[in-house]
Amino acid sequence: MTPKQGRLFSFGDEVTSVDNRYTHKIQVPQYEPAKKKPNIEELCDIKKYSRLIADINKSNVPDEEKRFLRFAASRHIVFNYAKIADYYAHSNKEVQELMEQSALVIIDIDDAIANGYVKLSNNINEIIERSNNGNDTV
Repeated sequence: MTPKQGRLFSFGDEVTSVDNRYTHKIQVPQYEPAKKKPNIEELCDIKKYSRLIADINKSNVPDEEKRFLRFAASRHIVFNYAKIADYYAHSNKEVQELMEQSALVIIDIDDAIANGYVKLSNNINEIIERSNNGNDTV
């Protein structure tokens, strides 16, 4: 076993190793918006959501439960984040700000922190800084 390998499982005399080489590079892909703004209908798929809502509405359950079930049905909306990013790029500032608040797009780390979507950013930055300084222990 080389110094960069660690033991994963040990079965008596037999040892299974895992290669312990990780990269410390963080490469953020650069987004290039599409030339054309997508239609709003392309941003999400609501087929399952719509079926659930129809079933809930025609059910005989009490209104309070229907209300809860409608909220839960929204989990079945499928967002197309590539199309959402393109839509965002071609939208006015007000729409962009509302999309950022909903975390449909995250523009930068400061924006994510301000909107409450990054809780561990300081810990992550500390880990990266320690790794860059040659101290690979976490």
